[in-house]
Amino acid sequence: MHDIKAIRDNAAAFDAALARRGVEGKAEAILSLDQARRSSIQQVEALQQQRNALAKSIGDFKRRGMPTEDVEAQATRLRDSIAAHEHEAKTHDASLRALLEILPNTLDPEVPDGRDESANVVLHQHGDIPAFAFTPKQHFELGEALGLMDFATAAKIAGSRFTVLKGALARMERALGHWMLALHTEQHGYTEASVPLLVNDAVAYGTDKLPKFADDLFRTTDGRWLIPTAEVPLTGFAMEEIFAEADLPLRLTALTPCFRSEAGSAGRDTRGMLRQHQFAKVELVSITTPDASAAEHERMTRCAERVLTELGLTWRRVFLCAGDTGFGAARTYDLEVWLPGQGAWREISSCSNTRDFQARRMNGRFKPKEGKGNQFLHTLNGSGVAVGRALIAVMETFQQEDGSIVVPEVLRPWMGGLERIGR
Repeated sequence: MHDIKAIRDNAAAFDAALARRGVEGKAEAILSLDQARRSSIQQVEALQQQRNALAKSIGDFKRRGMPTEDVEAQATRLRDSIAAHEHEAKTHDASLRALLEILPNTLDPEVPDGRDESANVVLHQHGDIPAFAFTPKQHFELGEALGLMDFATAAKIAGSRFTVLKGALARMERALGHWMLALHTEQHGYTEASVPLLVNDAVAYGTDKLPKFADDLFRTTDGRWLIPTAEVPLTGFAMEEIFAEADLPLRLTALTPCFRSEAGSAGRDTRGMLRQHQFAKVELVSITTPDASAAEHERMTRCAERVLTELGLTWRRVFLCAGDTGFGAARTYDLEVWLPGQGAWREISSCSNTRDFQARRMNGRFKPKEGKGNQFLHTLNGSGVAVGRALIAVMETFQQEDGSIVVPEVLRPWMGGLERIGR
């Protein structure tokens, strides 16, 4: 959510920020609704003062034995007028909120300009693109040949965009998730949390998934939402809370299934398990102060990068441009991994600083060590990393000519010492 005071102070800057995302300026409409809302509130306050004065007069009249019919009738008219203006204020407030809640976050000034992913900027690359003495296969070709990746059974059970993993591949998926959790909790200072996979409207709204992205989510018959990522429940820790500054940053991690409808992705990545309705991910969330959030963003991204480095994958950090930065983010780094079977870079982690955008929506604040009043928190989220895509990258990177897959050394203790999957 945006700070209405900041829009009042510099409407032109707000519209310029929207323009960077290709969104038409809305400051004039926002300020018009804001003025109407404030005017109605002022009318209510003025009428309430008059009503209070009349109430005193009625008391005085009664003590003196004087008739009160006229002033009581006037008080009734005031009451009705107050109710009408209160209704107006609520209507204007609802209209203002409805407009603000669908507008994306203000971008960091350093975010590169650009309309789409073609304008993203590669900041650095780790490792060389691997060379093979044979034509590398894609993950689904490897998995099906090994008899350990079954799309037909998944489709029979649940439909398209699901996968059944068996045997050593199922174990590797589990090993990846558990190893990542251990790395982030034991070496990166995150606290593991086991969280609900269903959330209410308030948390989905607070983490900017509602109302704009309702079609991307799965909803239950009782009105709750399956989480698209553990970012939602983990960031929800801040909802309606006031933290002491000394208790920040709060760094949380969770390994959960994630559920996405993939609305609008028809025809994209239909083969294999790159784009699924259900997938596992290790999520990183930081809740911190405004002064610390920029450094926290860098720190979080480095934690995700270490996962890829330890696995022996080739990856790069990409600074997303204005047109490719997500709705709730002020700035985002994507980590892309090289997939030899596809011969392409694919996103495996996205680390974003939302600043106070989510905190305003969920009223998450902190009490500074010095100074009066409470301030809004800054929230950050990142994949640490997507387990399914890590599995794909490992399979394609460490495939052998005979179709077997070498297990990365860091995973072997989590797989009972297994060094190779397959022949």
